[in-house]
Amino acid sequence: MTNAAPVDLDAASGEPLHPAASEVLAAAHERGWGDPRRLHRAGRDARLLLDNAREVVAGALGVRRDEVSFTSSGTEAVHRGLLGLLEGRADGRDATLLSAVEHSAVGHAADWWARRSGVPGAVVPVDRHGRVSPDDVVDLVAPGTGVVALQAANHEVGTVQPVAEVAARLDGRVPLFVDACAAAGRRALPRGWDAAAASAHKWGGPPGVGVLLVRKGARWASPFPGDDRVDERTSGFENVPAALAAAAALQAVVTERDEVATRQHALVARLREGVTVIPDVDVVGDPDDRLPHLVTFSFLYVDGEALVHELERHGFGVASGSACTSSTFEPSHVLAAMGALTHGNARVSLHRDTGADDVERLLAVLPGVVADLRARVGM
Repeated sequence: MTNAAPVDLDAASGEPLHPAASEVLAAAHERGWGDPRRLHRAGRDARLLLDNAREVVAGALGVRRDEVSFTSSGTEAVHRGLLGLLEGRADGRDATLLSAVEHSAVGHAADWWARRSGVPGAVVPVDRHGRVSPDDVVDLVAPGTGVVALQAANHEVGTVQPVAEVAARLDGRVPLFVDACAAAGRRALPRGWDAAAASAHKWGGPPGVGVLLVRKGARWASPFPGDDRVDERTSGFENVPAALAAAAALQAVVTERDEVATRQHALVARLREGVTVIPDVDVVGDPDDRLPHLVTFSFLYVDGEALVHELERHGFGVASGSACTSSTFEPSHVLAAMGALTHGNARVSLHRDTGADDVERLLAVLPGVVADLRARVGM
């Protein structure tokens, strides 16, 4: 065990509140507690703050203000975005077409729709880096395909997907849903989506704030019961202070993105190179065209849960198993789809303030941890 300060290396699960969000949140609670649909002063104040949050998010993501809605989570934004495109169709095309490495939130939504419609979906395979081929996507679009879902970048291995190229190949024939939860703020939003989703706690906003984007003119309809809210894309009372804080954090992250991304990309490159001194390791994902802050590697003859606990003892917090169900340590469907090792894996993702010393400390500890765990099982 180490006496050094613990290091959290699971930024992909959630970032600490960005200082820009902290500054805004307290002030927003003073004015943003009212119901933004009411005409009295408290309601008008809340509405003004909500509109401001939309404006800031739209500017940071390069979209129209009227394309932005706030939900209670990234998962809700995913569900509403994907299912709303299917609900908005009037031609009976109910089949979904997903990449094999989509987040479980996308897969669960597609499965729910398939049970409701009785129409099974299809899956696009990926290469060894976890990337789809635009040719494969187009080839698998069938007459009954109602929506294509393709993430902006993978949440487990960081590989960036060719969203704009796929959108160009689809040419509006089938609507495209993009899960941008892992990438929003870290990379520019790819073009060509009809609906997209993002999650504020991934960029240092408050938890419990999702962003649903629906392109102007897209055929989208709410797949769930509604209410009398002003924004027909969502339901319930928006958390106005949290939405404003999320917008402030996103604006700050986008402003500093180039500097942070350059630094993190170099640190992850060092991690990718450094772990290769350990025998029987599989470093997965595209080495270059990837999210700047994230890497996953798997060790043969090592149990993922044991690896997480042992690294925790040494002061490092990492994720393992499927990144969307990591508390249960289920085998990763992402790694399986890539043909990579699905056990003994660790996902390391860097925070804004993660430094070179943190990376070197981890690299110094890992060989001994892996060797000890292998020795316990006689390897």
